[in-house]
Amino acid sequence: MHCPFCGANDTKVIDSRLVAEGEQVRRRRECLACEERFTTFETAELVMPRLIKSDGSRQPFDEEKLRAGMQRALEKRPVSVERLEAAIVHIKHKLRAAGEREIKSRVLGELVMGELQKLDEVAYIRFASVYRRFQDLNEFREEIERLSREPNKE
Repeated sequence: MHCPFCGANDTKVIDSRLVAEGEQVRRRRECLACEERFTTFETAELVMPRLIKSDGSRQPFDEEKLRAGMQRALEKRPVSVERLEAAIVHIKHKLRAAGEREIKSRVLGELVMGELQKLDEVAYIRFASVYRRFQDLNEFREEIERLSREPNKE
């Protein structure tokens, strides 16, 4: 690790601690040349698969876009930020667990709908209506009836 003060290559680790619920390592370091101390944070870099859109184009996974879409569906609904973040983590975990370098965006959409259905049925219907491009009230009615026939998944 290069010293941010003098640029020397030799630094030593003085202290290491797990932070962010074990997702990061915080390291306190000291430069062997200038003796300045500084902190670094280490996280595992896990590569998310690229998305294959319905038109065949490819784009990188964008967590902010995922979050924004789910937040739009959950707008003015009684769902905490913590539950939303947990759902996003769950979706990302499933994408990584698939072990694929590329996945169809449809797979991501289905994962989002599954998580929204667990979080809030109204948000699920909102998202599904846009995602599946409902054309009329009958499509809403059919989806709501299908939802009401399913056993409660909580």
